[in-house]
Amino acid sequence: MPNVMARSRVFRVLCCRYLWLSGIFVFRRRSRNPGCDMGQTLSEPVTAKETSSAANSMVMVGSSCMQGWRINMEDAHTHILSLPEDKDAAFFAVYDGHGGAKVAQYAGSHLHKKIVKHPSYKVGKVEDAMRGGFLEVDTDMRNDESMRDELAGSTAVTVLLKNNKIFCGNVGDSRSIASVCGKVQQLSFDHKPSNEGETKRIIAAGGWVEFNRVNGNLALSRALGDFVFKQNDKKKAEEQIVTAYPDVVVEDLTPDHEFLVLACDGIWDVMSNQEVVDFIRTRIAQKMEPPEICEELINRCLAPDCQMGGLGCDNMTVIIVTLLQGKSYDELAEKCALPSMAVQSSPENGAGFADLR
Repeated sequence: MPNVMARSRVFRVLCCRYLWLSGIFVFRRRSRNPGCDMGQTLSEPVTAKETSSAANSMVMVGSSCMQGWRINMEDAHTHILSLPEDKDAAFFAVYDGHGGAKVAQYAGSHLHKKIVKHPSYKVGKVEDAMRGGFLEVDTDMRNDESMRDELAGSTAVTVLLKNNKIFCGNVGDSRSIASVCGKVQQLSFDHKPSNEGETKRIIAAGGWVEFNRVNGNLALSRALGDFVFKQNDKKKAEEQIVTAYPDVVVEDLTPDHEFLVLACDGIWDVMSNQEVVDFIRTRIAQKMEPPEICEELINRCLAPDCQMGGLGCDNMTVIIVTLLQGKSYDELAEKCALPSMAVQSSPENGAGFADLR
């Protein structure tokens, strides 16, 4: 028992030293300000946005990102309407970095390639390919000499559209939802250390949960990178204190689907799922296009200052994928002008289309 306790103390010291050096150590007195925990803020926000769009017969996509009050921009995102390795598949992703942007940027360039090239993908097992792709890109970063000592980490929420299916893979607390006749269909679920299943894994791997954080510091229980929490050589990759193993949700793409939203917690901390759906749906009904809606959503979530608890002070990234499915944008606008309809829960996932904040 003394040896176990000694090892635990050493591990705590190493974790604290790592987090101090990486700039993401969180003092207890700062934990009441979650919006500013993982980085200092500017005296004025950077409100310039990087906004882009793309479209084909199936989707019209808009994306936008903004640094906001943070000293650095650590988010990355991807939208590819036709993957080079699979022309019939589209891929969208948001990566919310912490402790630096390097992991988020690496994932943004490589994760979709790993998924499509995975052996399971070639035999139609997209869910397994997503799980394998997440773990492979994490392993590649750890084995890369320029990345192995990287102190940063990142969330990843990804959506792959193929064969009238929505495949969503997720680690962390970025989030994806769909609007189905104006109601929320949740495609991902936040990975927080306080969740019972996450807590059990963390403890089994030698960690602990304190102040709702992994080892008292990291507010996520799953992430790409964060290799200091992946040092238990007696555990598999999916069993580590912090794991890159994703949850994968699969839904049928139906004529009732209107649009998808992928965003970092800079959006979801400020607005609920249903509020975001209502905000976007109202503007589609007005025939406003996705890029402009993305910018308005970010502006809506930006805090006027960082003195009110930190909400709205984070980097912000959002992707809106309007699901044309061969129809015109005007037809989608007419549909979004109709009142919301009640939609039954999904029998597979249980969470269904309820607003799960």
